[in-house]
Amino acid sequence: MNSELVIDVQASEISIALLEEKRLIEVNKESRVSKFSVGDIYLAKVKKLMPGLNAAFVDVGYEKGAFLHYQDLGPKFLSYKELVKQAKTGKKNLSLSKIPVGKDIEKDGHLTDVLAQGQEVLVQIAKEPISTKGPRLTSEISIAGRFLVLIPFADKIFVSQKIKSSEERNRIKQILKDIKPKNFGVIVRTVAEGKKVEDFDLELNSLIKRWNDSINKIKPDSKLPLLLYEEMGRTVSILRDIFNPSFENIYVNDEGVYHEICDYVNIIAPERKDIVKLYTNDVPIFDYFSVTKQLKSSFGRTVSFKNGAYLIIEKTEAMHVVDVNSGNKTRAGNDQEANAIEVNLAAADELARQLRLRDLGGIIVVDFIDMVKAENRQELYNRMRDNMANDRAKHNILQLSKFGLMQITRQRVRPEMHIDTEEVCPTCYGKGVSRPSILFVDELENKIDYLVNTLKTTKFKLYVHPYVGAYINQGLPFCSLKWKWKRKYKAASFKVITSQNLSFLQYQFVDEKGEEIDLKEEIETVSH
Repeated sequence: MNSELVIDVQASEISIALLEEKRLIEVNKESRVSKFSVGDIYLAKVKKLMPGLNAAFVDVGYEKGAFLHYQDLGPKFLSYKELVKQAKTGKKNLSLSKIPVGKDIEKDGHLTDVLAQGQEVLVQIAKEPISTKGPRLTSEISIAGRFLVLIPFADKIFVSQKIKSSEERNRIKQILKDIKPKNFGVIVRTVAEGKKVEDFDLELNSLIKRWNDSINKIKPDSKLPLLLYEEMGRTVSILRDIFNPSFENIYVNDEGVYHEICDYVNIIAPERKDIVKLYTNDVPIFDYFSVTKQLKSSFGRTVSFKNGAYLIIEKTEAMHVVDVNSGNKTRAGNDQEANAIEVNLAAADELARQLRLRDLGGIIVVDFIDMVKAENRQELYNRMRDNMANDRAKHNILQLSKFGLMQITRQRVRPEMHIDTEEVCPTCYGKGVSRPSILFVDELENKIDYLVNTLKTTKFKLYVHPYVGAYINQGLPFCSLKWKWKRKYKAASFKVITSQNLSFLQYQFVDEKGEEIDLKEEIETVSH
């Protein structure tokens, strides 16, 4: 299967789209000013104990306390406590092998037995802030690499269950047993299958160095909360988790991020470094690869998927509810059962894509079209399991109930993806009255005149809706409206570029540095 990664880097955020056979499967948006990321490690202070919840709120710099439950402390919590104690004494090059491993805390114990208000703890972000909730924390620290996940104090080797061969599992365990330092445990990821000793040794040393560098940041006078380890950028971390031989291309429209990805690919797969390509076209990168159009058609309450059939996706406080509708989809011969299984199987394909695309988490209840035959219900269940096999989020799928409902639970780590598909009118701002649209190009020319003759801006780009762009560019060469503007404003060098992200009468001026020039103003409308 052909896979491509398309990365749109803007001033405020980075958007990452995963395409399989040109079809949008997954999209991630990362704010460039975001403060928290899953995997970040902090030395923080306990803010408040909640004995009734058997949990505590910890200050990691978020406006609301981060939540740490007793079950998330991990069995080696006392060992981490001793590590922090020794690090606070100012010891340099603190080695984990010299830290005595404490006894495990009780599995069903009480938080107040091991934690006190004001205590300093080593924690890692397990879930980003979602809605009104602060981050979710864990004290079971881990640092992920391409092939291995390093777990301090675990001193065990765990191999991914997806590596089926017992010979391969034993081979990997023996290699790591020989090279793994004392007091460190590792989880072997699926992509490690078939790798050589030097691959494991190189990555293990890299992960241990990251751990040591993090711990050495702790000083006697450190101000809390203290960020010890920052997870690599979202772009690179996604690449680390999903990179495989099926990747044909990685396109990115920013030179800095391009070099960052090149460096990473050169480390993990030097023979594939040529697949990273810098996109320099003026057309927005998501428009060029049809990502924008797929986003507009894939989000919203109703999602069409095949021959008029559609899904209705509703969000409640407790769960997501999905209703499968056949629409005008019918089969010759009025075979209701055959029609139901056909629509349901297609719905399962689209639903698995929607879960990844929107990053839906928690409980999802799906109301499929009723089927009488048990073998059809089993086929649908198998199809859903197969479709979600490549989903990186932990999930569980239950068989259809007697009411035709399928229950799915899916791990929620970040806020779900939400993209507005409805557009507010940019000319009336929802009031219902606007200037005549035929005057829109005159308004654009006035803006260009203001830019060139008043602001003395000579180099810029004008982004407009594709329909408006077609109108501006129509006509024989040197006779179009665009060329008339160029002749009239000879001092200026500008381009007119279409963008599918803009609504019909919306526009955007961008300077040569790529920053938007704000020329928008709410026009006065006539009230009736």
